[in-house]
Amino acid sequence: GVVERSREQLLRQTCEAVVLGVLHPRTAITLVLQVLSDAGSLLSCCLNAACMGLLDAGLPLSSLFCGVTCALDANGAIVLDPTTRQEQEARAVLTFAIDSAERKVLTVTTKGNCSVEEMQQCLVAAQRAADTIFQFYRDSVRRRYSK
Repeated sequence: GVVERSREQLLRQTCEAVVLGVLHPRTAITLVLQVLSDAGSLLSCCLNAACMGLLDAGLPLSSLFCGVTCALDANGAIVLDPTTRQEQEARAVLTFAIDSAERKVLTVTTKGNCSVEEMQQCLVAAQRAADTIFQFYRDSVRRRYSK
């Protein structure tokens, strides 16, 4: 459907931004993500799974990336990693793809409406949350390869 195609395009653009494809010319990379359940924050979950898949495959990357979803409720409060219900009740839902090198935004998608100030507040919260996700990546890789 349209939503899945949009998600696919965003994932492709994010992965293409970090994969060092020039090191392997005429090479195709296929990344398959299968959604088993959706409890909310699906796009950021897909972004994180894609990054871990690329990392596990040993592909050369300019940096890692992670996905963070923020929801703004009716009062303007920021909810990180919202559930499906929180997303439905939110005034706006923003998903950021953030790189590990400089914490820059690689891609962003929004649903609903918010002010520029609220978007900047969400970005700051997402960048703080990214530190936790990157630490999870490090711990996961350490566990996998220390055996």
